[in-house]
Amino acid sequence: MRQWARELGFAHIGVAGVDLASAEAGLMHWLAAGFHGRMDYMAAHGLKRARPAELVPGTVSVITARMNYLPRGEAPDWPERERARLARPGEGVVSLYARGRDYHKVVRGRLQKLQDRIAARVGPFGHRVFSDSAPVLEGELAARSGLGWRGKHTLVLTREAGSMFFLGELFVDLALPPTPAVEAHCGSCSACIDACPTGAIVAPGRVDARRCISYLTIEHDGAIDEALRPLMGNHVYGCDDCQTVCPWNKYAQRSELPDFDARDGLSGATLIELLAWTEDEFLRRTEGGPIRRIGHERWLRNVATAMGNAIAALPADDPQMAALRAALQARAEHPSAMVREHVRWALQR
Repeated sequence: MRQWARELGFAHIGVAGVDLASAEAGLMHWLAAGFHGRMDYMAAHGLKRARPAELVPGTVSVITARMNYLPRGEAPDWPERERARLARPGEGVVSLYARGRDYHKVVRGRLQKLQDRIAARVGPFGHRVFSDSAPVLEGELAARSGLGWRGKHTLVLTREAGSMFFLGELFVDLALPPTPAVEAHCGSCSACIDACPTGAIVAPGRVDARRCISYLTIEHDGAIDEALRPLMGNHVYGCDDCQTVCPWNKYAQRSELPDFDARDGLSGATLIELLAWTEDEFLRRTEGGPIRRIGHERWLRNVATAMGNAIAALPADDPQMAALRAALQARAEHPSAMVREHVRWALQR
């Protein structure tokens, strides 16, 4: 299976059992604290996340997989280059994973091909494929199966590849021997906690999604809390800040697939350019990618917020200032009340 997985673009696979009872208390505490924000589906599924055999009856084992997503030509100094973007207020920053093709489709499609190869060898068997697409404790399963350990930012880390990879799961009704977990290697490091702009990592291994920039720019469907807007800087979709400072990510591996190469317009574009996208242009540029799921309205909300932060950060005589204000004024009468409110806030900055 490992050889087949490598041929399909996976960097590593493991096997976990289905008894996740020890993770249930932590999950329920996280939900009870309201850290899931407006992701109501997290609470709706409840403990089913920690019970694979209830989610997919008959499941006996879970094959876990990780797939690297750093673009093929990414330079070795990519963490420094990504952090440098944050110091350019007029640039819109899109999370690295979102600059290419939608990973849900890539990972699930290749896991299905892995299933086909296994079935060709052992015969038909019950299965279901997932990748961030159902109530599955992906990080827990990945850690238990030895794909890595849970970092203090809650992402899965490995000494060989940092955290720049996607996770996927193949639930099967085959009794497979589990692979051993690995030891954690974060030690006393708190770089990810210290780097979080909004203080979303409230304790090692505990994230309050309501403060997380990835949640605010992607999952959150309403107005962004005004107290958090100034802390978001020029992030317009997702956030990699806790990953770019992680020492283990100096070992992050490049993807072998062209799917995750950055698309034109999603790396290095100015906020003025991004705010000018019409809905048709937004749909065209994000076709087949993960950004499309938030829709044009939330996209404009995010970009307007970043523009307000740019206006606040730049000197009053900066040549970009007039262009930023003019771009915002052009959206001041947008049909969406949410967009109009964020534009007004930005202009007032």
